[in-house]
Amino acid sequence: MKEHFAERLEALRRRLILMGSEVEKQIRASIEALTEGSAENARAVIARDEDVDRLENQIEEEAIQLLALEQPVAIDLRFLVGVLKINNDLERIGDHAVNIAEGAERLVGRPPFQPAIGIRAMSEMVQVMLRQSLDAFIARDAALAQKVIEQDDVLDAKNEGVIRQLLTYMAETPALISHCLELISVSKNLERVGDLATNIAEDTIFIDEAKLVKHHGVELAR
Repeated sequence: MKEHFAERLEALRRRLILMGSEVEKQIRASIEALTEGSAENARAVIARDEDVDRLENQIEEEAIQLLALEQPVAIDLRFLVGVLKINNDLERIGDHAVNIAEGAERLVGRPPFQPAIGIRAMSEMVQVMLRQSLDAFIARDAALAQKVIEQDDVLDAKNEGVIRQLLTYMAETPALISHCLELISVSKNLERVGDLATNIAEDTIFIDEAKLVKHHGVELAR
Protein backbone atom coordinates (compact mmCIF):
# COMPACT_ATOMS: atom_id res chain seq x y z
CA MET A 1 0.00 0.00 0.00
CA LYS A 2 2.80 2.43 0.91
CA GLU A 3 4.60 1.65 -2.35
CA HIS A 4 1.44 2.37 -4.33
CA PHE A 5 1.00 5.68 -2.50
CA ALA A 6 4.63 6.62 -3.18
CA GLU A 7 4.16 5.82 -6.88
CA ARG A 8 1.08 8.04 -7.07
CA LEU A 9 2.94 10.87 -5.32
CA GLU A 10 5.77 10.58 -7.82
CA ALA A 11 3.34 10.54 -10.75
CA LEU A 12 1.69 13.66 -9.34
CA ARG A 13 5.06 15.35 -8.94
CA ARG A 14 5.95 14.56 -12.56
CA ARG A 15 2.63 15.90 -13.79
CA LEU A 16 3.17 19.15 -11.89
CA ILE A 17 6.66 19.42 -13.40
CA LEU A 18 5.08 18.93 -16.84
CA MET A 19 2.63 21.73 -16.11
CA GLY A 20 5.50 23.96 -15.01
CA SER A 21 7.27 23.25 -18.30
CA GLU A 22 4.14 24.10 -20.29
CA VAL A 23 3.65 27.36 -18.41
CA GLU A 24 7.29 28.28 -18.96
CA LYS A 25 6.77 27.79 -22.70
CA GLN A 26 3.66 29.97 -22.56
CA ILE A 27 5.50 32.83 -20.86
CA ARG A 28 8.43 32.57 -23.26
CA ALA A 29 6.14 32.46 -26.30
CA SER A 30 4.04 35.41 -25.12
CA ILE A 31 7.16 37.53 -24.65
CA GLU A 32 8.45 36.49 -28.08
CA ALA A 33 5.09 37.46 -29.59
CA LEU A 34 5.47 40.88 -27.98
CA THR A 35 9.08 41.49 -28.96
CA GLU A 36 8.67 40.11 -32.49
CA GLY A 37 5.30 41.73 -33.12
CA SER A 38 3.78 38.39 -34.12
CA ALA A 39 0.01 38.11 -34.00
CA GLU A 40 0.26 34.45 -35.02
CA ASN A 41 2.47 33.61 -32.05
CA ALA A 42 0.20 35.56 -29.74
CA ARG A 43 -2.86 33.64 -30.91
CA ALA A 44 -1.01 30.33 -30.43
CA VAL A 45 -0.39 31.21 -26.77
CA ILE A 46 -4.06 32.05 -26.29
CA ALA A 47 -5.15 28.77 -27.91
CA ARG A 48 -2.86 26.64 -25.72
CA ASP A 49 -4.33 28.02 -22.49
CA GLU A 50 -6.97 25.28 -22.54
CA ASP A 51 -4.21 22.67 -22.25
CA VAL A 52 -2.86 24.38 -19.13
CA ASP A 53 -6.34 24.54 -17.61
CA ARG A 54 -6.87 20.85 -18.34
CA LEU A 55 -3.61 19.93 -16.61
CA GLU A 56 -4.53 22.06 -13.59
CA ASN A 57 -7.83 20.20 -13.21
CA GLN A 58 -6.14 16.80 -13.48
CA ILE A 59 -3.51 17.66 -10.87
CA GLU A 60 -6.07 19.13 -8.47
CA GLU A 61 -8.33 16.08 -8.71
CA GLU A 62 -5.46 13.67 -8.10
CA ALA A 63 -4.08 15.64 -5.15
CA ILE A 64 -7.49 15.93 -3.51
CA GLN A 65 -8.10 12.22 -3.99
CA LEU A 66 -4.77 11.36 -2.34
CA LEU A 67 -5.53 13.69 0.55
CA ALA A 68 -8.96 12.17 1.07
CA LEU A 69 -8.13 8.48 0.64
CA GLU A 70 -4.59 8.16 1.98
CA GLN A 71 -4.74 10.63 4.90
CA PRO A 72 -1.03 11.48 4.63
CA VAL A 73 0.97 13.03 7.46
CA ALA A 74 4.17 15.09 7.86
CA ILE A 75 6.16 15.64 4.67
CA ASP A 76 3.65 13.84 2.41
CA LEU A 77 0.88 16.06 3.69
CA ARG A 78 3.00 19.17 3.15
CA PHE A 79 3.84 17.95 -0.33
CA LEU A 80 0.19 17.54 -1.33
CA VAL A 81 -0.80 20.89 0.16
CA GLY A 82 2.17 22.47 -1.65
CA VAL A 83 1.19 20.81 -4.93
CA LEU A 84 -2.32 22.25 -4.72
CA LYS A 85 -0.94 25.75 -4.13
CA ILE A 86 1.78 25.53 -6.79
CA ASN A 87 -0.72 24.06 -9.26
CA ASN A 88 -2.98 27.08 -8.77
CA ASP A 89 -0.06 29.49 -9.10
CA LEU A 90 1.07 27.86 -12.35
CA GLU A 91 -2.43 28.15 -13.81
CA ARG A 92 -2.47 31.83 -12.92
CA ILE A 93 0.93 32.30 -14.56
CA GLY A 94 -0.60 30.75 -17.67
CA ASP A 95 -3.38 33.32 -17.48
CA HIS A 96 -0.82 36.13 -17.29
CA ALA A 97 0.90 34.68 -20.36
CA VAL A 98 -2.43 34.94 -22.17
CA ASN A 99 -2.83 38.55 -21.01
CA ILE A 100 0.62 39.40 -22.37
CA ALA A 101 -0.16 37.63 -25.64
CA GLU A 102 -3.42 39.54 -26.01
CA GLY A 103 -1.53 42.79 -25.46
CA ALA A 104 1.09 41.70 -27.99
CA GLU A 105 -1.62 41.04 -30.54
CA ARG A 106 -3.07 44.52 -30.05
CA LEU A 107 0.40 46.08 -30.41
CA VAL A 108 1.23 44.39 -33.71
CA GLY A 109 2.42 47.02 -36.18
CA ARG A 110 3.20 49.62 -33.52
CA PRO A 111 6.79 50.92 -33.65
CA PRO A 112 8.93 50.05 -30.58
CA PHE A 113 10.14 52.81 -28.28
CA GLN A 114 12.34 53.32 -25.25
CA PRO A 115 10.25 51.85 -22.36
CA ALA A 116 10.16 48.50 -24.16
CA ILE A 117 13.81 48.08 -23.14
CA GLY A 118 12.79 48.02 -19.47
CA ILE A 119 10.07 45.49 -20.23
CA ARG A 120 12.57 43.24 -21.98
CA ALA A 121 14.79 43.39 -18.89
CA MET A 122 11.79 42.51 -16.71
CA SER A 123 10.81 39.63 -18.97
CA GLU A 124 14.32 38.16 -18.80
CA MET A 125 14.32 38.40 -15.00
CA VAL A 126 10.85 36.87 -14.72
CA GLN A 127 11.83 33.90 -16.86
CA VAL A 128 14.88 33.28 -14.69
CA MET A 129 12.79 33.50 -11.50
CA LEU A 130 10.21 31.07 -12.86
CA ARG A 131 12.89 28.63 -14.02
CA GLN A 132 14.68 28.78 -10.68
CA SER A 133 11.48 28.35 -8.68
CA LEU A 134 10.62 25.21 -10.67
CA ASP A 135 14.18 23.90 -10.38
CA ALA A 136 14.00 24.48 -6.64
CA PHE A 137 10.76 22.50 -6.43
CA ILE A 138 12.16 19.63 -8.52
CA ALA A 139 15.35 19.39 -6.43
CA ARG A 140 13.70 20.44 -3.14
CA ASP A 141 16.41 23.08 -2.97
CA ALA A 142 15.46 25.57 -0.27
CA ALA A 143 18.58 27.69 -0.90
CA LEU A 144 17.65 28.20 -4.55
CA ALA A 145 14.07 28.94 -3.54
CA GLN A 146 15.34 31.63 -1.16
CA LYS A 147 17.31 33.15 -4.03
CA VAL A 148 14.09 33.53 -6.00
CA ILE A 149 12.36 35.19 -3.07
CA GLU A 150 15.18 37.72 -2.73
CA GLN A 151 14.76 38.77 -6.37
CA ASP A 152 11.12 39.77 -5.98
CA ASP A 153 11.79 43.26 -4.58
CA VAL A 154 14.21 43.95 -7.44
CA LEU A 155 11.52 43.00 -9.97
CA ASP A 156 8.99 45.21 -8.19
CA ALA A 157 11.38 48.16 -8.49
CA LYS A 158 11.86 47.48 -12.20
CA ASN A 159 8.10 47.43 -12.68
CA GLU A 160 7.70 50.76 -10.87
CA GLY A 161 10.47 52.29 -13.00
CA VAL A 162 8.89 51.14 -16.26
CA ILE A 163 5.48 52.45 -15.24
CA ARG A 164 6.90 55.84 -14.21
CA GLN A 165 8.64 56.13 -17.57
CA LEU A 166 5.48 55.20 -19.46
CA LEU A 167 3.40 57.70 -17.50
CA THR A 168 5.92 60.41 -18.45
CA TYR A 169 5.58 59.48 -22.13
CA MET A 170 1.79 59.61 -21.84
CA ALA A 171 1.91 63.10 -20.31
CA GLU A 172 4.34 64.40 -22.91
CA THR A 173 2.91 62.65 -25.99
CA PRO A 174 -0.85 62.00 -25.83
CA ALA A 175 -0.71 60.12 -29.13
CA LEU A 176 1.19 57.35 -27.32
CA ILE A 177 -1.38 56.89 -24.54
CA SER A 178 -2.97 53.69 -25.89
CA HIS A 179 0.45 52.19 -26.65
CA CYS A 180 1.72 53.07 -23.19
CA LEU A 181 -1.35 51.63 -21.49
CA GLU A 182 -0.76 48.31 -23.24
CA LEU A 183 2.86 48.28 -22.09
CA ILE A 184 1.83 49.16 -18.52
CA SER A 185 -0.48 46.14 -18.59
CA VAL A 186 2.37 43.94 -19.84
CA SER A 187 4.67 45.25 -17.12
CA LYS A 188 2.08 44.56 -14.42
CA ASN A 189 1.50 41.05 -15.74
CA LEU A 190 5.23 40.34 -15.66
CA GLU A 191 5.41 41.63 -12.09
CA ARG A 192 2.57 39.30 -11.12
CA VAL A 193 4.36 36.34 -12.71
CA GLY A 194 7.35 37.22 -10.52
CA ASP A 195 5.08 37.24 -7.47
CA LEU A 196 3.72 33.82 -8.37
CA ALA A 197 7.21 32.42 -8.96
CA THR A 198 8.03 33.72 -5.48
CA ASN A 199 4.97 31.90 -4.12
CA ILE A 200 6.24 28.67 -5.67
CA ALA A 201 9.62 29.22 -4.04
CA GLU A 202 7.97 29.84 -0.67
CA ASP A 203 5.90 26.67 -1.01
CA THR A 204 9.04 24.71 -1.88
CA ILE A 205 10.60 25.84 1.41
CA PHE A 206 7.37 24.86 3.18
CA ILE A 207 7.54 21.37 1.67
CA ASP A 208 11.26 20.88 2.29
CA GLU A 209 11.81 22.55 5.65
CA ALA A 210 8.32 22.86 7.22
CA LYS A 211 8.73 26.64 7.36
CA LEU A 212 6.07 29.18 6.46
CA VAL A 213 8.30 31.85 4.95
CA LYS A 214 5.37 34.24 4.53
CA HIS A 215 4.96 34.28 8.31
CA HIS A 216 8.50 35.03 9.49
CA GLY A 217 9.84 31.49 9.09
CA VAL A 218 7.46 29.79 11.54
CA GLU A 219 8.47 26.14 11.88
CA LEU A 220 5.87 23.40 11.78
CA ALA A 221 5.99 19.88 13.19
CA ARG A 222 7.73 17.47 10.88
